[in-house]
Amino acid sequence: MTEQEEKVEQTTCCIVGAGPAGAMLALLLARQGIPVVLLEEHMDFDRDFRGDTMHPSTMQVMEEIGLADKLLQLPHAELHTMSVQTDEGSFQLANFDRLKTHFPYVAMIPQAAFLQFVTEEARQYPSFKLVMGARAEKLIEEDGYVHGVRYRGQDGWHELRAVLTVGADGRFSRMRKLAGFEPVATAQSMDVLWFRLPRKEGDEKGAMGRLGKGHILVILNRTDSWQIGYIIPKGGYQKLRSAGMDALHRELAALLPDWADRLDTLREWKQISVLSVESSRLKRWYRPGLLLIGDAAHVMSPVGGVGINYAIQDAVVAANILGPSLKARQLRLSDLAKVQREREWPTRLIQGFQNFMQSHIIAGALNPEQPLIVPAWARLLLRVPLIGDLPARLIAFGPRTVHVFPSRFQSQAQGR
Repeated sequence: MTEQEEKVEQTTCCIVGAGPAGAMLALLLARQGIPVVLLEEHMDFDRDFRGDTMHPSTMQVMEEIGLADKLLQLPHAELHTMSVQTDEGSFQLANFDRLKTHFPYVAMIPQAAFLQFVTEEARQYPSFKLVMGARAEKLIEEDGYVHGVRYRGQDGWHELRAVLTVGADGRFSRMRKLAGFEPVATAQSMDVLWFRLPRKEGDEKGAMGRLGKGHILVILNRTDSWQIGYIIPKGGYQKLRSAGMDALHRELAALLPDWADRLDTLREWKQISVLSVESSRLKRWYRPGLLLIGDAAHVMSPVGGVGINYAIQDAVVAANILGPSLKARQLRLSDLAKVQREREWPTRLIQGFQNFMQSHIIAGALNPEQPLIVPAWARLLLRVPLIGDLPARLIAFGPRTVHVFPSRFQSQAQGR
């Protein structure tokens, strides 16, 4: 099929990318009865080591749309605390049990299962359509306005015209590139090696960090296993791999001496995924007819595990602000600007916090010549009521809590 023979379709909102931001926005718009087509390049959601940390902010959003209890029926682990261990000993960084919320924990739900859950809920609304295996290749631009996308599907080329086109296609966003947007770096880069180690009876239940000897480990409870993030200097993977698996085992054993007998389960490099950590954001998230959200607009560092939750907050704010205009099919540029204005300052604040952590804590911990010392005053502050709860509050909700507008709660599905 040639481009001249492409199928022409119409919708109100075209969303490119069925990650957390795109899937949640599609669900929230479909609940309002707004026609929405969600395009996903892959044929399934099954990618390993994606963001799986559902913070209290996300769980509250799911509660507001009546889906929290159903979501929690999926297999998951609960992280109630986060602790850090250094050569000086361990201390608790965050205790979510002290927060006033129905969900005083981070729910560890595989992102693939979460996306499957959200899109299945969206399918119950007649205004929703999901197209898998759909690769957006071009923007439809006329008179300075983006009118949709041309995408290559399993059955050939399609022209999908829309009142609003949303790019939610992740950190390597094609929509961002097609729109001519250039992100601005907000923090230094580093790499993370992700892999799994078995759990044993008697293991701790919370999330942990191990810092020392020029190395950093992040340890997350996945119920049946531990998900390990090994933070290394940017570009250090090839050097580490050249040294061999035994050298990696020795480095890990130095940080996890009690787990040395588990390291033999890590036998091949294909068991390890390498994530290039970046932090950046766009100066402008929109053009007439086009909006970028989630990692397409702001790539988040994994520090604090907040990325998926900020993407979902973007979707909630976008649905709140844009819903009435999309229903009327009269989208204003000021509506898109308002979405960025509402979401940019929390993003800038958390990226500033992440940058501080990377520059002052992580960079120092990765330097084997520099002893890592946590100041006594910092440890003391973490024990002070209210002040000591701030890290948990910031991780759980960010600088600002978002809510689904109450008027959007009513179900628009037929036959539910």
